[in-house]
Amino acid sequence: MTQQIPQAPSTEPELTGVRNFRDVGGLPTTDGRRVRAGQVFRSGHLAHATETDTEFLASLGLHTIFDFRNAADHALEGPDVELPGVRNVNLPLSDPADGTEFWRMVRDGDLDQLRQVLGEGKAALRMANSYREIVTNRTAEHRRVVQALVQGEVPVLMHCAAGKDRAGLSIAITLLALGVEREAIVADYLESNAPHRRYKVRRSSESAEARSPEVMALLAPLFDARAEYLLAAFDTLEEIWGSLDRYLAEGLGLTPETLDRLRDHYLDRPA
Repeated sequence: MTQQIPQAPSTEPELTGVRNFRDVGGLPTTDGRRVRAGQVFRSGHLAHATETDTEFLASLGLHTIFDFRNAADHALEGPDVELPGVRNVNLPLSDPADGTEFWRMVRDGDLDQLRQVLGEGKAALRMANSYREIVTNRTAEHRRVVQALVQGEVPVLMHCAAGKDRAGLSIAITLLALGVEREAIVADYLESNAPHRRYKVRRSSESAEARSPEVMALLAPLFDARAEYLLAAFDTLEEIWGSLDRYLAEGLGLTPETLDRLRDHYLDRPA
């Protein structure tokens, strides 16, 4: 599941204020094609983009930015930078109050509290359950994202706060619609673990105890990209819909003819 997936020849930029940015172009499909470069991008939030970052993002010719953050995220990080001519769509994939107290505890809680709430596998279970909840309850939002590609509203950038969970799941669903191999989808998702991509853990106290090895180990499942989280979402999707084909057709509104057109437009044919 951790294989390295060949990418398109485009050069990945070193952005200063935007983490976890990448083009998903180059990912292989089950029929031997590859996702076309320069059409679908993913990242963390754009609120802290530098002037140089902003110039680069503007150079992509983006049509649409999907921001999956909720109101609490916006209050914490701020709004995205403005990019001229770009349509910004906010589709919160978590409720504004969902987990507010939990994340306050992550930021402010002491070691005993963190052990109680996150220890013994509870943190990883929470993450897997959140992925299951999103694919269960946010089909309409994912349909809107995929239909934007059907309508040609690209290039598109999808992001949340870290670019790992909500954006990661939305990208994964988009890639499923494009027929990308599941192992390649998981491998791209796991790229969010690269040190230069990872979201910075926020802790109120800068004391040594607040960031001790045990505290960081307890927090790790929340900030890791783990295959088990994404696979839990895939399993839930098939439990609910019975099959991927039925989800694509009934959940995302993609007829066989629409799927063919979508894939012909966004995939490069084999040489």
